[in-house]
Amino acid sequence: MLTLLLLIPLLGAVGLGLWPGNPDAAMVRRAAIALLVVQLLASLRVLLAFDPGVGGMQLQEGISWLGSLGLEYRLGIDGLSMPLVLVNGALSLVAAIASRDVQARPRLYFALLLVISGAVNGAFLANNLLLFFLFYELELIPLWLLISVWGGANRAYAATKFLIFTAVSGVLILGAFLGLAFTTGSVDFSLSPVTSEHLAMASQMPLLLALLVGFGIKIPLFPFHTWLPDAHTEASTPVSVLLAGVLLKLGTYGLLRFCMGLFPQAWAELAPGLAIWAAVSVLFGSLAAIAQRDMKRMVAYSSVGHMGYVLLAAAAATPVSLLGAVFQMVSHGLISALLFLLVGAVYRATGTRDLEVLRGLLNPERGLPLTGSLMIVGVMASAGLPGMAGFISEFLVFRGSLNAFPVATLLSMVGSGLTAVYFLLLVNRAFFGRLAITPRDPQSGPIDIRLPALNLIDQLPSLALAGAVVVIGLWPASLGDISEAATNGMALMPVLLAAAGSGGLG
Repeated sequence: MLTLLLLIPLLGAVGLGLWPGNPDAAMVRRAAIALLVVQLLASLRVLLAFDPGVGGMQLQEGISWLGSLGLEYRLGIDGLSMPLVLVNGALSLVAAIASRDVQARPRLYFALLLVISGAVNGAFLANNLLLFFLFYELELIPLWLLISVWGGANRAYAATKFLIFTAVSGVLILGAFLGLAFTTGSVDFSLSPVTSEHLAMASQMPLLLALLVGFGIKIPLFPFHTWLPDAHTEASTPVSVLLAGVLLKLGTYGLLRFCMGLFPQAWAELAPGLAIWAAVSVLFGSLAAIAQRDMKRMVAYSSVGHMGYVLLAAAAATPVSLLGAVFQMVSHGLISALLFLLVGAVYRATGTRDLEVLRGLLNPERGLPLTGSLMIVGVMASAGLPGMAGFISEFLVFRGSLNAFPVATLLSMVGSGLTAVYFLLLVNRAFFGRLAITPRDPQSGPIDIRLPALNLIDQLPSLALAGAVVVIGLWPASLGDISEAATNGMALMPVLLAAAGSGGLG
């Protein structure tokens, strides 16, 4: 059953690549959408077979592959990976639907989308360290191509920067996995049993630090974030949806599954420093977002801040904070995808994302009233207003982390308040006031305009994402019931308490 989540997109990508002749772009897009609908249905079928009361891996599949090297084809799913698989299925479909403007090399474009979706599923389902690494690396080249071929004017620079940063991330992660095998004298790369607990702290620390930097680049956390705003700015809207909504979650997933899971004792020793790192990343991302004029760069910097909440939750490692980390990954995936879709709609209608230029887009007669209304929903959710998914995730993270790290948690709460500041700036500048385009020439006044009406069908993905954000906010049990048993099992309370008793937590 789990293997189907890999075969559907990967074999679909091969089929699109071998499609004979020169098929119409719309036909290729419809084929990709059909494949991704089947993948999403398969994900829902896995959800129906999933037992939320079991904390460990379920529905496991595996065959012997390269046993002498420790590389085994082992798949499994638990309450940490199940929500992320569903998010990947949904946002991959949204990205394909939003790719209506792709005309150049459509077979390659949609095949790359399918490869990324299959690789992400493989990474979330892998029960072998080397298998995870293979899928982690598999999405690298397709995303680089999507940015460098279908991106903006400065796409070569942004794609190359992304490639270099992510390649360094992969090297560090592989080095840590191989170092674990070397220091333990074992070629067993399975997730269970965890052999690192038998290592001396002097061996655990460098391996954990390598993983932290590797996944910190992918998340990304300050100061490893610099590739992200450039990649988002030059990427097309559908690629930004995948990048923010899905691919960044490979980093946070790795943080929980491997950094915390493989090295609990070393993690407990580093936890106070990790909490401070999280607070710094949250504050930096928020302050950097306030300084942006480009709507897309503002949303990109917001991701740096919001991913810091996951690190804070993981540092505290309480049952509540870890459940909040899962909520944060899911809610950020949905909210950021919604915001990037809406920014893309504004750009298609106006030809600019400059907050110093746009005015009054919420105008009900000549503007973009539906886009503006959905943008308000998106920024409210990102700012953590009650009734939205963002509120639930931030409340759980802060509640679960406050006792362990009060200072870092309070600083992160300040960052949450700053989220409201920069998104209110975005909405106030671009959507309120008289509908006009303000030229860059200071001698010219605002120019009244009439924007083309957007097709309601084109807005359906945004409406669906906005609905999902509200549903999770009003019915958090829909997600919490899936993940609670797994996050309870992952909590490191005994380890953290032991570290505190020995002075490890200061």
